[in-house]
Amino acid sequence: MLYQGSPMTTATQERLVRPSTCRMFETPLIERFSRSHPILPFVFWLPVVAYLGVRAVGNEVGLLAGLGLVLAGLLIWTFAEYVLHRWLFHYVGPRPWQRRVHFILHGVHHDFPQDTDRLVFPLGASIPMGAGFYLLFRLLLGPVLVDPIFIGFGLGYLAYDGTHYAVHNFRLTSRWGKWIKRHHMIHHHTGEEARWGVSSPIWDYVFGTMGSKADKAG
Repeated sequence: MLYQGSPMTTATQERLVRPSTCRMFETPLIERFSRSHPILPFVFWLPVVAYLGVRAVGNEVGLLAGLGLVLAGLLIWTFAEYVLHRWLFHYVGPRPWQRRVHFILHGVHHDFPQDTDRLVFPLGASIPMGAGFYLLFRLLLGPVLVDPIFIGFGLGYLAYDGTHYAVHNFRLTSRWGKWIKRHHMIHHHTGEEARWGVSSPIWDYVFGTMGSKADKAG
């Protein structure tokens, strides 16, 4: 037992300091690619969005209609973000492999929320996801409308990654920054099944998942 004023041993200090990260995979290469520098999504996806923007200029869609489609794509992202976070990332099945998948997808973030290498999607996850959504939009909307829709969708995704990194790492001073940080911290720390939107609370309002009245005051 340690008494007030007694020196704390190094071993005791190590036990009291919670680790900020963990190893998920035994294979070093896979473990490395499970992590991502926060700038990587922007380095990869901004040129893709810019290319689609240049290509969209040559399409038959006018300027105002194109901007409307970009905004529609942004709104679609906020809905996809809500759905993925609420029903995929937080799904914990009864089988051990399902619990393992949950931990890899999202559980590790709730256990180690300050792990700066796991606050944005690694490219190994975001590239297949982005390609899948692009093909889905092309199938549903055709080759003319898909580019402006995906531009908005991609910018929404980057806003999500940037917001998520910022609320966990920066001292946000703007009114919106303080609000969105509190919004996400309530999701992390109150134990409520609420506040699934990260970059936007719009669908939490739509589906009534803002949480208790006490939390809504913040």
